[in-house]
Amino acid sequence: MLMSYKSGFVNILGSPNVGKSTLMNELVGEKLAIITSKAQTTRHRIMGIVSGDNFQIVFSDTPGILEPKYKLHELMMKSVSSATVDADLVIYVTDVAEKAGENKDLLSRFRNKNIPVLLIINKIDLLTQEAVNQLAAEWQKILPEAEIIPASALLKFNINKIFDTILELLPEGPPYYPEDTLTDRPERFFVSEIIREKLILNYHQEIPYSVQVEIESFKESDKLVKIRAIIYVLRDSQKGIIIGHRGEALKKVGKEARLDIEKFMSKKVYLELFVKVSKDWRNKERQLRGFGYR
Repeated sequence: MLMSYKSGFVNILGSPNVGKSTLMNELVGEKLAIITSKAQTTRHRIMGIVSGDNFQIVFSDTPGILEPKYKLHELMMKSVSSATVDADLVIYVTDVAEKAGENKDLLSRFRNKNIPVLLIINKIDLLTQEAVNQLAAEWQKILPEAEIIPASALLKFNINKIFDTILELLPEGPPYYPEDTLTDRPERFFVSEIIREKLILNYHQEIPYSVQVEIESFKESDKLVKIRAIIYVLRDSQKGIIIGHRGEALKKVGKEARLDIEKFMSKKVYLELFVKVSKDWRNKERQLRGFGYR
């Protein structure tokens, strides 16, 4: 007897910093999304595709839900809204610090559209079993139809259970992508995200929220990839901070990014970084669309 083939779009939603990207990277088995302790790290909707003998799961990581302050935020939240429309299954990620029932407007959309919901209570290693059970009970009252799984993405606890539950909930259907496809994003996108990750990790205060990376040129040969990237900031003072004394800070970012890009590309990389000021880039729709925000 032949097993039926299952496929579907599994969209991961939740507040900033609850561990959506960590969870997606664990489920996909590849580092596709930036993970840091800073909020608003994920800015784009990023797909990760897992194919097996009788299934294909198209995971989609989305930006954390927030109240828009800039045009950038509006476009980020637009990608969150679209993720509630095309989902075969929603993974809603919360954590032990978040009160049950956060993001009520979004939760009501799931109920209204009858989208199956898998609710993950992440970071349970920070709570007692009794407190986790109580939190799960509170969420079950709010989303009675949801399947609830306590987990720790960082410690890889219950990842297999989450994956198996996804397979159970997926509808039958054909694959959407060729079997060897890992993501819908090009290599240039991940290169820019690697550079942005290093900026987030190396700088503090407002700098991580003020930068955007654009790959100006990307030339690949058999043994070498030559990359020229522009780091956009809002003010001259931020440009000075990123470059640092005698360019040392920027050199450090460049070295760390180059090493990770070489791992990602499995090739030697020559990376040039330049810093430019683009005042109020977060509110310029044309520029934002050039950066890939839709």
